[in-house]
Amino acid sequence: MGAHSGIEECKHQFTWERWNCPESALQLSTHNRLRSVIMELKTGELFSPTTATRETSFVHAISSAGVMYTLTRNCSMGDFENCGCDDSRNGHVGGRGWVWGGCSDNIDFGERISKHFVDALETGHDARAIMNLHNNEAGRQAVRATMKKTCKCHGVSGSCNIQTCWFQLAGFREVGNYLKIKYNKAQKMEVDKRRMRAGNSAESRGTTAGTFSSLPASELVFLEDSPDYCMRNISLGLHGTEGRECLQGGKNLSQWEKRSCRRLCTECGLKTEKKRTEIVTSCNCKFHWCCTVKCEQCKQVVTKYYCSRRESPSSNNTNNRRRNKGH
Repeated sequence: MGAHSGIEECKHQFTWERWNCPESALQLSTHNRLRSVIMELKTGELFSPTTATRETSFVHAISSAGVMYTLTRNCSMGDFENCGCDDSRNGHVGGRGWVWGGCSDNIDFGERISKHFVDALETGHDARAIMNLHNNEAGRQAVRATMKKTCKCHGVSGSCNIQTCWFQLAGFREVGNYLKIKYNKAQKMEVDKRRMRAGNSAESRGTTAGTFSSLPASELVFLEDSPDYCMRNISLGLHGTEGRECLQGGKNLSQWEKRSCRRLCTECGLKTEKKRTEIVTSCNCKFHWCCTVKCEQCKQVVTKYYCSRRESPSSNNTNNRRRNKGH
């Protein structure tokens, strides 16, 4: 379920953005210009972003990272035959006061297998294909870059005279945060339009690849400017921001979340509409021997904010005329 993890993380990272990683942006397409980015290893599902924008670069990277992450974790857990922890460093001195040991996540296995499956989906030789492959690699490098060294102390009475250390995967949320920073710094590559739609030849891919070689493999790249995500665009699968929920006030919100109404509503020419909604939650839960938990159903009125269309001057005049007639 590695690809699914990537898409769920994409949705989390862009929850309060104008583009919020919608399912429609990931639909399968067989058009020659579109490229499939995700392979769900167990079901064979394929998804494809429809453009070569900054957002497409993130989808490729986070999806590739999700597949690599899941393969690496499952390998270390013994879910695959002939695959387990990476013990190649075990017993070697890693630094002052510590040695390699324990069960390091087998990142090499995850990288090798995910690259084989995900990159094999890119059969084209044009600039779009090279961009996709570059961003796939950036996703894999993000998994490596966020790995953590974990140590356990040894010694008399916990004196920690020496430590045994191993590498393990960070939480996938950290990989998502890492790639979101890369997304914000993504670089647009200026490529000749003819190369962007070039024929699928090895010569074409070699020529185009040189354009990307000057950039570090860890950086995201894109070819086309993003469309206006404020506006509804059926052909691109975009729903616009009308009707989207936003946050206004509240505790423990980041500055980015606090500005979501301005970003999604005001700056898109919409107004912020307040709605009071009744929700039902479980409350006053008690443990009963043995062994059930029983809860009451509590009703609570909460205030939520949504982006809605402003009334046009003509509709205001019509409403005024209606009110005048009513007097």
